[in-house]
Amino acid sequence: MSENKQQVYRVEGLSCTNCAAKFEKNVSQLPNVKTAKVNFGASKLSIEGEATIAEIEAAGAFENLRIKSEHDPVSQVAVKTPFVNRNWYLLLSLFLIILAFIAQIINGEEALLTEGLFVSAIIIGGFRLFKEGVSDLLKLNFTMETLMTIAIIGAALIGEWTEGSIVVILFAISEALERFSLDKARQSIRDLMDIAPKEALIRRNNIEHWIDVSKIEVGDTMIIKPGQKIAMDGRVIKGYSSVNQAAITGESVSIEKNIGDEIFAGTVNEEGALEVRVTKQVNDTTIAKIIHLVEEAQGERAPAQAFVDKFAKFYTPAIMIIAALTVIIPPLFFQGAWYTWVYQGLSLLVVGCPCSLVISTPVSIVSAIGNSAKNGVLVKGGIYLEEIGGLKAIAFDKTGTLTEGTPVVTDFISVDPTNEEKYFSIIAAIESYSQHPLASAIVKEADKRTRPSRSVVVDGFTSLTGKGIQGNVAGSTYFVGSPKLFEAKVIADSKMIEPYQTLQQQGKTAMLLGTEHQILAVVAVADEVRATSKSVIKKLHDLGIEHTIMLTGDNATTAQSIGKQTGLTEIKGDLMPQDKLDYIKALKQTYGKVAMIGDGMNDAPALAASTVGIAMGSIGTDAALETADVALMGDDLQKLPFIIKLSRETLKIIKQNITFSLGIKLLALLLVVPGWLTLWIAILADMGATLLVTLNGLRLMKSKPK
Repeated sequence: MSENKQQVYRVEGLSCTNCAAKFEKNVSQLPNVKTAKVNFGASKLSIEGEATIAEIEAAGAFENLRIKSEHDPVSQVAVKTPFVNRNWYLLLSLFLIILAFIAQIINGEEALLTEGLFVSAIIIGGFRLFKEGVSDLLKLNFTMETLMTIAIIGAALIGEWTEGSIVVILFAISEALERFSLDKARQSIRDLMDIAPKEALIRRNNIEHWIDVSKIEVGDTMIIKPGQKIAMDGRVIKGYSSVNQAAITGESVSIEKNIGDEIFAGTVNEEGALEVRVTKQVNDTTIAKIIHLVEEAQGERAPAQAFVDKFAKFYTPAIMIIAALTVIIPPLFFQGAWYTWVYQGLSLLVVGCPCSLVISTPVSIVSAIGNSAKNGVLVKGGIYLEEIGGLKAIAFDKTGTLTEGTPVVTDFISVDPTNEEKYFSIIAAIESYSQHPLASAIVKEADKRTRPSRSVVVDGFTSLTGKGIQGNVAGSTYFVGSPKLFEAKVIADSKMIEPYQTLQQQGKTAMLLGTEHQILAVVAVADEVRATSKSVIKKLHDLGIEHTIMLTGDNATTAQSIGKQTGLTEIKGDLMPQDKLDYIKALKQTYGKVAMIGDGMNDAPALAASTVGIAMGSIGTDAALETADVALMGDDLQKLPFIIKLSRETLKIIKQNITFSLGIKLLALLLVVPGWLTLWIAILADMGATLLVTLNGLRLMKSKPK
């Protein structure tokens, strides 16, 4: 194995950011490891170099971490050790404490049996804690374990066996709660991993058999029956069906699939049988990319988390210094009783433990990012989750973002309504020879009508550059295009020019059909506005987004028409990519935080320059998944207000958690002054704060789009 090869492992049992940092440091110090990086949110370890699983588990022995290869089936990674096996020391310690309380009632607090039971409970329940705490103390590394170890040893020295044992048991329970809460938050990613089946029915050499997805190759033919989940990405080569893509887009509306259409792993085939040619290996499927990107996102520290981690580095030593001063100053300078102030100092160490502060941010970020992914919005990191909530302006591309992105026939007017179908068939028949993008919209519309264009024979097709096209049908020459095709007298006598001009002013592309002597009809094609665009823009304004602007390369007339229909505050057309970039820079100077949302390569510079770049309709688009900061997996703008609300809710909960955690610590400091702080109050305050901030953060998993 190459020394520089990167290996990725899944880690089970990571319960706090301090543990993750310690584990990362331990692994990086292994002999053949160059670098190690722990992704706490995703519970993954990446190492550059060489190390065995046994060596890595030894580096994580302080937390009893279990290591699995990234490519092991998730079901194996997530296998839960029975509760009793995992927490036997905790249960035994709790049992001994109960016996100690019974002995205390019967024999008294100072009885040898009572003290012996409390000491046994402290040693068994706190062995791992003492081991780490003493090790950290010798290295002058001031951690939560250091604080708790000093507090428990101090309680023992002054004879407070009861409180010492309770500190041990409640600290262990607090750690178990942290582990549970983060496992719960990470469950959203495990749910994504379990979406795609682990095997598929494959036909090779005319023989059908079930094959593990890891052994399926690009080009294999996959058979998918009605009601089955789809195991691999591919393209339909036979059959017709509707597929539920909710697993990727968050939308439960079924999508029709015909020959040539793409399908994605993790989605559900609802009706017909399909034969699909596999186009990607299992690790390259869209769902695999989403999982990878979400895990990477959960590893990216949000600014709030970075602040808390930095603050905790100074906070923990500060608490130790304040506790030491609390013990020393009153007895030395104010004739205070040593026992009283040692007791107060120990209580301060317990309540000062930064458990709740450290867990307050990661549990919120992991919950929010996992929840958004399940609802079809891929956020690439905590920093972007925070930035979305502070947006003041949003710029939209037009085509494929505010509009459907596919031109359709919107209007058809003829001089003779009785011959309307005949005229439309002639237009469609001539357009079927054209390479113009709008021609396909007319041909598709003709196929929906009663008289198909294929029954009309066209001879002598000619493209007239800058004007339109012409062709012979049944001995007559017909022209399709702009008024430039017709003589002035024909135009002056025609009733079709006025509707033609009206349609053009509405931002539609209008075309005339006629002969040398008469204009017979006008047809209009346009990229229609999404049904949800107007309501989404209104919701954004209601949410406090001050400025919404369209930045499009389309002509100004079309841009104005679309913009007015959607309710945007500003509309700009005829823009090159550089122009879009300049507008984004100007918006950032005016509004500070600006998002750009688009779906095309020409949007890339503007997406990169914005505070948050949002890619639209990213399902199956690798480039959009990789480059955007946020990706809306389905073609649904309604997810935009949802992610803004989720971002703001996340920020609010993080602030609540930090404020509450620090408030409890400050209150404890104030209780020290009159000497009212007890170990019991300290224990309940610390554990209560940890429990409350954890549950508060987990609430983000319940947020849903309305």
